[in-house]
Amino acid sequence: MQLSHLRVLLAVAEHGGFTAAAERTGMSQPHVSRSIAALEADLGAALLVRRREGVALTEAGQRAVSRARETIRHFDLIRPDVAAAAGQVAGPLRLASLPSATGTLIAPRLRTFGDRYPQVGVRLLEGYSPEIRAWLENGAAEIGVVILPEPGMHTVPLTADRMVALLPRGHALAATETVAVRALAREPFVLTTGGCRPVILGGVRRAGAALDVAYEAGELSTIIAMVDTGLGVSIVPTLGLPADLGDVVTRPLDAPISRHLALAVPSLDTCAPAARAFLEHVLVS
Repeated sequence: MQLSHLRVLLAVAEHGGFTAAAERTGMSQPHVSRSIAALEADLGAALLVRRREGVALTEAGQRAVSRARETIRHFDLIRPDVAAAAGQVAGPLRLASLPSATGTLIAPRLRTFGDRYPQVGVRLLEGYSPEIRAWLENGAAEIGVVILPEPGMHTVPLTADRMVALLPRGHALAATETVAVRALAREPFVLTTGGCRPVILGGVRRAGAALDVAYEAGELSTIIAMVDTGLGVSIVPTLGLPADLGDVVTRPLDAPISRHLALAVPSLDTCAPAARAFLEHVLVS
């Protein structure tokens, strides 16, 4: 069994096919196919099933991928750990972030972090809270931006992000300085499917109201567009809102709702030196 074959297996599993894995690894597609075939022969089991929409892992493949991630993570930590013992921080850092947090919270810190630790190469992944949790748990990312609470993780607070009402400019509620959550709940509502959904629902519930959910959407830009066309109103985080909202306006809520963002690692004791250094960098920045 070769470590390179395990890396190919992870690439195929993460990108859903041989062609995408070949592009990601810089190999030819036949080389990727031969690597998987050699690994399957070595393990004595089929790891992948080819389907019209791509490839899927067999049960054996799922177990192999889980162990491969663990094996590669430990292998990749050998050099950074030795460098850390010599007082140097080096190696890769896979950082997962919420799209709304990347530009405002993470990018400025990455710039100063890169100035201080030029030997660390950062790979940024973006996704929603369930994806980030999964990436942290399976080793696809060493550190991630999460919405608190995040049980079982070591966290370092980043910021409290205030939620605001999102309304068409001509809406009656837009004429008020502060929007009552109960009044907003009586309107057709566009609810996010992203990580702040539980925060919004919990805040509305604490205000003694229940939303009239007419539409659901994942992307903030989509929610803004739907509100702009008059399909409903919404509650969104201020972090990541574009400066120009067109014919959509924001208003404070009478019952404040906030989401608390933090950086998380599965364990401070076993995390990669680069991840630990980034946590420490954020604490002092």
